Amino acid sequence: MHELAALRAWMVREQLAARGIEAPLVLAAMRKVPREAFIPARLRARAYEDAPLPIAAGQTISQPYIVALMIQALALRGGESVLEIGTGSGYAAAVLAQIAGQVCTVERIGALADAAAATLAGLGYGNVQVRHADGSQGWPGQAPYDAIIVTAGGPEIPPSLKAQLKIGGRLVMPVGASPHAQALICLTRHAGDVFSREVLADVRFVPLIGAEAWPEADSPPQPRRG
Repeated sequence: MHELAALRAWMVREQLAARGIEAPLVLAAMRKVPREAFIPARLRARAYEDAPLPIAAGQTISQPYIVALMIQALALRGGESVLEIGTGSGYAAAVLAQIAGQVCTVERIGALADAAAATLAGLGYGNVQVRHADGSQGWPGQAPYDAIIVTAGGPEIPPSLKAQLKIGGRLVMPVGASPHAQALICLTRHAGDVFSREVLADVRFVPLIGAEAWPEADSPPQPRRG
């Protein structure tokens, strides 16, 4: 365990801070969350590699830099209500939970939602709620949110997610005309229907599948970063 903690500190220093992740709350959260707890036991020695790793249901856990980049773009100050679309292993939700007051996370694959909920509960993350549902429609019952993060790419930002974002809030999501290549967009809501957007990077995420995203028939199964 001590060796993994040392590798985690190295990861934050060399993979994150050295590559432009500057937000103190994000760096502190990444130092605390044990990534090894969110991957299969046979892969735990590789927990702090700068790479995605396989998890259940043919999916993957994102490399730490992608998680940190997206969370930094939310500009969290602490105590916020955050919606995550695409729970995956639960790792990003745990990082968010170190900063936010409440994290609501939605996962389309039931087995992943159940496993992530169990892992998060076992680690004591009482401020995370996990839901098995169509993430493209958000989680209206818990809205509005100070920030929204989406870990799969869509042709456009779903109207339901925009509607569930508070005035002044930020939404980070991969957006692109192709299901397999996108721009990472940071959307800020200034008033009811007034939004501005910033392009953060060119990225490749797997498709966001749902009623307000790509139809499942148009998107062949692929490992998803989550």
